[in-house]
Amino acid sequence: MEFEHTSVLLEETIENLQIKPDGVYVDGTLGGGGHSYRIASALHEGGRLIGIDQDEAAIEAAGRRLAPYRDRVTLIRDNYCNAVQVLRQRGIEKVDGIVLDLGVSSFQLDNAERGFSYRYDTALDMRMDLRRTLTARDIVNQYTEPELYRVIRDYGEEQFAKNIAKHIVKARADKPIETTGELNEIIRAAIPAKMRATGGHPSKRTFQAIRIECNRELEVLRDSVDALISLLHPGGRICIITFHSLEDRIVKTAFRRNENPCTCPPDFPVCVCGQVSKGKVITRKPVLPTKEELAVNKRAGSAKLRVFCRA
Repeated sequence: MEFEHTSVLLEETIENLQIKPDGVYVDGTLGGGGHSYRIASALHEGGRLIGIDQDEAAIEAAGRRLAPYRDRVTLIRDNYCNAVQVLRQRGIEKVDGIVLDLGVSSFQLDNAERGFSYRYDTALDMRMDLRRTLTARDIVNQYTEPELYRVIRDYGEEQFAKNIAKHIVKARADKPIETTGELNEIIRAAIPAKMRATGGHPSKRTFQAIRIECNRELEVLRDSVDALISLLHPGGRICIITFHSLEDRIVKTAFRRNENPCTCPPDFPVCVCGQVSKGKVITRKPVLPTKEELAVNKRAGSAKLRVFCRA
């Protein structure tokens, strides 16, 4: 299956990056290479793009797409949380711009074998990096009921999380839950019929929650934003696209903290903590997809773009 993914908020991201032809840029979530292609095409001979992705299929697909610009593009299979180290290994200490397009790609959702989607009956997997050992099957069959409840409630924001966790534990007592189809049926039975009829697919939030847990998505994001901002040259920008309210909250909070890191009590006349601002938030409110984009890409519906500029 060919790796295909429609980049969300593409024009808005490229505009906010303010690409310098001779600059160094990082696409930390390479995917199918949509954002990277636009960045690479704007670079001249002295410019450089580092594309990072933990998914082997993404690296292969992006390599084909970016072939015309191979003289200025380096692709690395890794997680963006290791960006500082992988760049340093290549002699890069600072960059002019960073892009993160978070969440799961269209290719990953549409590839039945990966087990991300509730639309196919296949083995429970959900790993973005197939080198990792923890799978969705492990989470569903090994987590305690309270742990499952926490994951589904916090990462899926599912109002029936407690009942779903209870039904999962009850079902696996008879036999391990092996497939997305089996999990679908368990979730369906845990949600009242009236809510199933009006609330979209009953498995949507639970599958999202398990995927986020499986790939440590929020933990990785929370631990990475500060370091990525510190990677930027003065005037450099980081653009982050989120698809989940918890992701957006992490980015919003991190950007504000880096803009105003002062920890002094608000009634202090002058700052004495010594914390220095790293820059400014460019997007006081997130940039949202246009009606035109939503009309051609319904998966863009929950996307939000936030931008920070290094001082």
